[in-house]
Amino acid sequence: MNILMTLANPFTHDPRVYNEARSLIKAGHKVTVLGWDRNNENPPFEIKDEIEIVRSYNIKFMDLVKYDIFRMQLWWNKGYKDALKLHEKKHFDIVHCHDLSSLSIGLKLKKKLGLPLIYDAHEIFGYMIAVDVPKFFVKVALSREKKWMKDVDHIITVNEPLRDYFRSISDKPVTIIMNCKQLQGIKYETVKNSKFTLLYLGSLDKNRFLLELVEVVKELPDVHCIIGGKGKPEYVDALKEKCSTTQNADFIGLIPMSEVLPMTKKADVIVCMTSPYSYNCSHASANKQFEAMVCGRPIICTKGTYPGETTQKEKCGLIASFSKEDLKKAIIELRDNPKLREELGRNALNTAIREYNWEKQEEKLMRVYEKFKKFQNQHKK
Repeated sequence: MNILMTLANPFTHDPRVYNEARSLIKAGHKVTVLGWDRNNENPPFEIKDEIEIVRSYNIKFMDLVKYDIFRMQLWWNKGYKDALKLHEKKHFDIVHCHDLSSLSIGLKLKKKLGLPLIYDAHEIFGYMIAVDVPKFFVKVALSREKKWMKDVDHIITVNEPLRDYFRSISDKPVTIIMNCKQLQGIKYETVKNSKFTLLYLGSLDKNRFLLELVEVVKELPDVHCIIGGKGKPEYVDALKEKCSTTQNADFIGLIPMSEVLPMTKKADVIVCMTSPYSYNCSHASANKQFEAMVCGRPIICTKGTYPGETTQKEKCGLIASFSKEDLKKAIIELRDNPKLREELGRNALNTAIREYNWEKQEEKLMRVYEKFKKFQNQHKK
């Protein structure tokens, strides 16, 4: 099948979309990703690992709009027109929309062309934007998502809490495809750092407890902390400043996706402190957890969150309350107990081998697409 994926980012650092696209290509499908490059920072077209990437830029009027929440409405029209032009050349068989921020494009394409539509919800969009916008916009997003579900053919999401949410607002089939990573091997490897090393690579915002992490590390001179990723400029600047004044904390910025797992493997412990007070953070899966698992590294997660529950269930790390005091205790416990670190790291790797690996998620993705392929073949007959 010829597949169009849509998403509201330029597709430079989106491992979930990359993994799904690569798996579909490996199965014999063709995948085009239409992404929104709102800052015109990347090439309009490129091919990466056989994935055709087309980037939609802002028109001049869109640049005059101050907030993305409003600019997005304009991009839906622009993205839809760009998708129609692509369809004239490629004749897509199915549309796969990532998140509510690109679903409008798929709905219009389905109405215009009669294409089957998959909605891939990485999170509940309304709750994700809740930290940045007034409650009115949150309600609008949640209401819009519920309304639009009636025109979706299949829902894909990331974990059980989100599956249950979508089942509560829709009667469409829901498949869980976790953000697991490809196995890096099945043999546990020890770490050989001269100084006990903590690592966080990912989204940078106040719900990740990163400024607090640096403050904790500052009190532990025999601990080295590395932080990387991207986020809103004001938060990133504050984080960079705090790291620059902390001798044992390094801020490395955004790194290529290809370097995430090798760096994870070199760390002693991965830190993933997400806020239990944010619905989005507490119910979401964490990429950091799956990265730690396939690398055989223990993780520190927050009590009262979905990643924390997984950590407890699989005995692959420690959980701490969302406080500097508890985080410090967890770091010290892992720093001072190499035997515990190895035990938790081995559990993490065994868990990845048993269940939490991309190879198993790929099988579920193929079953979703097989259903549409059979429908397409029957329709042609």
